[in-house]
Amino acid sequence: MTGSHPVLTMTGISKAFPGVRALDTVDFRLFAGEVHALMGENGAGKSTLIKVLTGVYGIDSGTVTLAGEQVSFTGPMQATAAGISTVYQEVNLCTNLSVAENIFIGREPRRLGAVRWGEMRRRARALLARLDLDIDVNAQLGSYSLAVQQMVAIARAIDVEARVLVLDEPTSSLDAGEVAQLFRVLRQLRDEGIAILFVTHFLDQVYAVADRITVLRNGRLVGEYATRELPQLSLVEKMIGKELRVLERLDEQPRADVAATAGTPLLEARDLGRRAAVAPFSLTIREGEVVGLAGLLGSGRTEVARLLFGADRADHGDVRVGGAATALRTPVAAIDRGIGFCSENRRAEGIIPELSVRENMILALQAARGWLRPIPRRRQDELVERYVKALSIRPADPDLPVANLSGGNQQKVLLARWLITEPRLLILDEPTRGIDIGAKTEIQRLVAQLSDGGMAVLFISAELEEVLRLSHKIAVMRDREMVTRLTNDSSVDADRIMQVIAAGATPEGVPS
Repeated sequence: MTGSHPVLTMTGISKAFPGVRALDTVDFRLFAGEVHALMGENGAGKSTLIKVLTGVYGIDSGTVTLAGEQVSFTGPMQATAAGISTVYQEVNLCTNLSVAENIFIGREPRRLGAVRWGEMRRRARALLARLDLDIDVNAQLGSYSLAVQQMVAIARAIDVEARVLVLDEPTSSLDAGEVAQLFRVLRQLRDEGIAILFVTHFLDQVYAVADRITVLRNGRLVGEYATRELPQLSLVEKMIGKELRVLERLDEQPRADVAATAGTPLLEARDLGRRAAVAPFSLTIREGEVVGLAGLLGSGRTEVARLLFGADRADHGDVRVGGAATALRTPVAAIDRGIGFCSENRRAEGIIPELSVRENMILALQAARGWLRPIPRRRQDELVERYVKALSIRPADPDLPVANLSGGNQQKVLLARWLITEPRLLILDEPTRGIDIGAKTEIQRLVAQLSDGGMAVLFISAELEEVLRLSHKIAVMRDREMVTRLTNDSSVDADRIMQVIAAGATPEGVPS
């Protein structure tokens, strides 16, 4: 830290919504020249605190002091003008505009009222070079991956010469190399005296880059700690409010037992592919089997999932479900055959923010029944109550707009939506991305329980240890090609999978 006085102080902050007390007299300090991690489970109040700070929400009580002066922002533009720049977990840029336009939108360099396009492109390239990102700044932002879009959002935030940089889950769409690039930039900005507020659910990342940690739980302050003085186990216990041994330790959960995969083939894909999306691949998923899909961002994992759900139409190969040839040309066809799909992009392809938790949860079942056969309200209540309790969705109010829930609880609502349909095969694309360790444990337990009950699961995750922990079999993607399939026995570990990803080699595996 470069100074003895905090550049930002939040004192006694309280904020309530109908039926929810999101923040209860929370204090927070941020110093210049530090990376400060804000930690807590989903629903702990992290995002609310950020939105209060940046003027998205008004404060019910409490004060905010910036550089010694009390401030009260009525919107993000005021906060940005005062030197507080924020990058949210869900990238909020204009994908129909170019990369350069997104970086400088509202702040375009001009001369006599005309935009100086050449200067804007040159400055955009220079900003992206600080992030070690070499892309065409004239191209539409939407033509790039979510990972690149996240880096562009960070470049925009850096350019406003912020005194305070707020990063809300900035690494959720980045691979390991991109995370390393980002951390180099954060350390550089910290050394330049910028105060960085860093929100993440990746504990290893906190200990890699953060100087201090503030923990929230259920909208209240648990404490403020120096990172070097707070062991990782203690951090998790403070976040969840109980000793970690009450939960199954993630790193002690037994690896999936291959002997449990004696079920009959449920889905068989043979030479299935889509031009310019994913090379033809073959894959068999059996009843009661968890098949992990591993690979870097952009390797084709999501493309495989979309083909198997009918969200994209294959132009090569065929699929059999339950032994019968099946044309999965639409999601409705997949749902009719007992396939559910929880997308990684919950904002664009998952939740409907304007609808309630209840309405979001019953959506897939109602679509399967047809809109002329509405689900009786009593049946809705039974289903929603069961899954709100089973998945520990908070707040437990089914009539709240789902937009009012934290990201992790929105993810649980999506899981409940598909579980209500009682699918035979559930495709989970990054179901634990951006959620806290407690919710992650609950979801991992649920996947194991579903498998034990006979459901087939295709589990996609960028975290190799998570794939190894849950899967009976692992298919590895590289450059949009399924390069190998491995039985998850004692010979398979993260290093072996990374070697396959890096080299494209095909070690001895299993036929499908």
